[in-house]
Amino acid sequence: MTQPHPPKYRQLKKEVLSWIAEALFKAHDQLPSENEIARRFEMSRQTVRQALGELEQEGWLYRIQGKGTFIADQTAQGRSASSAGMSIGMITTYISDYIFPIIVRGVESALRARGARLLLASTDNEKDKERDSLESMLREPLSGLIIEPTKSAEGNPNFPYFLALDAQNIPYVMLNERYADVDAPCLRVDDERGGHLAAEHLIRLGHRRIAGLFKTDDYQGVHRMRGFRRAHREHELALLPEHLIRYATEDKDTLPAQALSALLDEAPQRRPTAIVCYNDQLAVRLLDVVRSRGMRVPEDISIVGFDDSNLAIATEVKLTSVAHPKTQMGEDAVRLLMELIRGREAGRSSQDIVYPPELVVRQSTRQLD
Repeated sequence: MTQPHPPKYRQLKKEVLSWIAEALFKAHDQLPSENEIARRFEMSRQTVRQALGELEQEGWLYRIQGKGTFIADQTAQGRSASSAGMSIGMITTYISDYIFPIIVRGVESALRARGARLLLASTDNEKDKERDSLESMLREPLSGLIIEPTKSAEGNPNFPYFLALDAQNIPYVMLNERYADVDAPCLRVDDERGGHLAAEHLIRLGHRRIAGLFKTDDYQGVHRMRGFRRAHREHELALLPEHLIRYATEDKDTLPAQALSALLDEAPQRRPTAIVCYNDQLAVRLLDVVRSRGMRVPEDISIVGFDDSNLAIATEVKLTSVAHPKTQMGEDAVRLLMELIRGREAGRSSQDIVYPPELVVRQSTRQLD
């Protein structure tokens, strides 16, 4: 059953809001006249007047008698006089999954201590949902924004919305990675060093056939894979093509498990003796694949995860893992954003925060005989 189209005035409201979100019209710019808009969208003037009237009541527009309709000031400075408290937006790939709740709690705690409120949005790691989240945030009276990019290695089709943030003078910082075309401070782990630490740990334990499984539609996975490969080069250790498995978000529940199953079906002298995983979530999933082959960790195969999440210690085999700062990252993101909000008027810029990785060694890795 087809859904009924929304009333024309609501369609027009959405269109005008997109002009504002994409910075096609900036604060105090004059909109086309009601007659011009009516002709452009083939609507009655009454429909146009209804749409613009509601946007004026909601604070997006203002009228000057005898002159026309103008865009209201939505910048942090323009909103500060009427804002009861500072509002900070946060867009993450996920909210209730894996390590993200801990990061969010760090942000929320730091904002609460400053008397600010948090507006949350999630993209489910989908570009279209990121666009919707950015557009929604641009309609809010925000003082700043914390953003985790969605599939950062696959480009930034939502770049106009980042330009809109700049145009509306809304400072923002990025978590875990940033898009290559966005100029904003970023808080991230040195993922390349982390991948190197994981591989080198196994090499020093005597492993020579090490498989790596990395999600490479984000830069975190790309950098972790790069460090993994660099450790092999530095130790003059050949890395077989079939031992390097790359996958995308959409394939995370199937492809890595299938690839590891195929590797474990190889003859003992060819199959890997150790694996490095993109994150702990994957490592725990692959534990089941190992068990299904009647193999044991670490007796038959060693496993290293990444992020040192709660999952790392949730199974009977405690995972060796590379630590992620989580709560500290959330708290530091708020501090960095506040510095940016205070410093923008003075023309100051903030620097990236890069956390050195630390390998937490547990039961899932062992020295080869």
